[in-house]
Amino acid sequence: MEIVYVYTKKRSEFGRQCNFSDRPAELHVDILPDTSLAANFTVRDPCNVTIQCAEEMSEHEVNTERFESESRGINHVEGGWPKDLNPEDMEATIRYRKKVEKDEHYQNTIMQIAGLMEHCCKQNNATDIYQEFFEDEDEEVMEESEEQPSAKTINVFRDPNEVKRTATSLSWHPDGNHKLAVAYSSLEFQKAPNDMSFDSYIWDIENPNKPEMTLKPVSPLVCLEYNPKDSHILVGGSYNGQIAYWDTRKGSQPVEMSTIEHSHRDPVYKVIWLQSKTGMDIFSASTDGQVLWWDIRKMSEPTERLILDPSKKGNLDNALGAVSLEFETTMPTKFMVGTEQGLVVSCNRKAKTPAEKIVCTYSGHHGPIYALQRNPFFPKNFLTVADWTARIWSEDIKESSIMWTKYHMAHLLDGCWSPVRPSVFFTVKMDGTLDVWDILFKQNDPTLSLKVCDEALYSIQVQDNGRFLGCGSQLGTTTLLEISGGLCTLQKNEKALVSEMFERETKREKILEARHREMRLKERSRSEQSREDEGKEADGEESTEELVARAEKEFFDILEAEKRKERNEEKERDKEKGVCEEKDFQEEYETNGVSSFARREISM
Repeated sequence: MEIVYVYTKKRSEFGRQCNFSDRPAELHVDILPDTSLAANFTVRDPCNVTIQCAEEMSEHEVNTERFESESRGINHVEGGWPKDLNPEDMEATIRYRKKVEKDEHYQNTIMQIAGLMEHCCKQNNATDIYQEFFEDEDEEVMEESEEQPSAKTINVFRDPNEVKRTATSLSWHPDGNHKLAVAYSSLEFQKAPNDMSFDSYIWDIENPNKPEMTLKPVSPLVCLEYNPKDSHILVGGSYNGQIAYWDTRKGSQPVEMSTIEHSHRDPVYKVIWLQSKTGMDIFSASTDGQVLWWDIRKMSEPTERLILDPSKKGNLDNALGAVSLEFETTMPTKFMVGTEQGLVVSCNRKAKTPAEKIVCTYSGHHGPIYALQRNPFFPKNFLTVADWTARIWSEDIKESSIMWTKYHMAHLLDGCWSPVRPSVFFTVKMDGTLDVWDILFKQNDPTLSLKVCDEALYSIQVQDNGRFLGCGSQLGTTTLLEISGGLCTLQKNEKALVSEMFERETKREKILEARHREMRLKERSRSEQSREDEGKEADGEESTEELVARAEKEFFDILEAEKRKERNEEKERDKEKGVCEEKDFQEEYETNGVSSFARREISM
């Protein structure tokens, strides 16, 4: 354990030094008893004394053959059990029971016993020995636990090496969950120091000081998984693309490994055990764009291969890099892959052709999908964790998720569902925070947000009972947490409420999807109509010479119209001037007579 704080004290503050020595006993004071004080005391009878070291007593019972036969409802007539009847022979016992039940004495005995039992039952009805007296208080305690969710740290497991590595994957022991396997690797490309250890460890959750076992791969492990059918076997995916498996009974070295030429070309980010008769089949995913199926008894080459080419042509250059995998045992032919490009690829393993194995894709994230998991209670709904959000999807809706969290300030790096509550899921962020979400309680904010450490949290895994969870950090610290009872106890009608919520949100998204599809069709038809109009206009376009001639004609028409307008205005002005001169002449004639008129005419 690391020393957190050292308490110091000066030697002078301890006082006088104690000097001990061996010497015989000495009698300093001897007080004799006073018999006169005995009258003031009362003798206690009985006297109960508590002791620790006492003889253990046990109660023993013996079930005889006669008692066993009576417990089966067989009556012993005339001397008891027949000598020729074997009590272990069930058919003979049933025949003998039917024979005895027809006996009149047996029937009378049963009637008497029935009367006594009826009397006893009536007497017992007076007091209900199974009555719950504190049920309301338990409900109040449960409500309080729901109102105050909490988590506490149980243990911290640190990378024992000097060069700290990221805890990239966690896996709980399938039997008892008392062990935790942790894979350690440095995911920073070409930044790993030369003296970095490749080891991964199996920890006993009650002993954080030293790992219980060391796994020694040839390349750092990026993922690690226990075999759910055989707890001694683990399989891991390496940084160099190889697959290896260990048997803890055979030591720290891998039992068998895949060959380099038939392995992945990039780090293996996820391996999952398949539901098979042998329990030895796995499949793996890598950022090289391949999903490979393996039989760990023969690791020389994969049994099957799928290239995640969205064009369904099997071109590895166009393949999507796989970061996460999801396989549900109740759907043995279906599996899902989370990619670096933010797409979820739904696949069908039993398809006839490789192109048909890629069924559809779900898009909605802006970065690699680090976590992908189906809801353990409602497999049609699945959780994805990427970029700054966590999203819940329905298989029926391809274009959008049905529920999502708000955009966080820090990146989300992993997440998973609670194995015991359908409405609870967990996410970890780059700022070292663990968020616990209960979508029945509230959807906008997490129910519990806990700062686990100062560095980024890269991985999370919940125990099967839902109470304990492990969080792996960037510096190799694995923190074991225990959450409060309200977050790991199935609530009343929770399944029905969550199912109703998922159906409601799915129906809402279907309506919105249909509306968006209708709007896109209208927009498409509108764009096609505009293209047709543009085409018609393009067909009716005039040549350059015709356009110039038409422009000249319009120009000269405008000039002619202006000239015509000016001439009309001049005519109007001349008319007005002529009327004015005629009026002046008339007035002059009336005033001056003919001479004036003659002069005017001569002047004219």
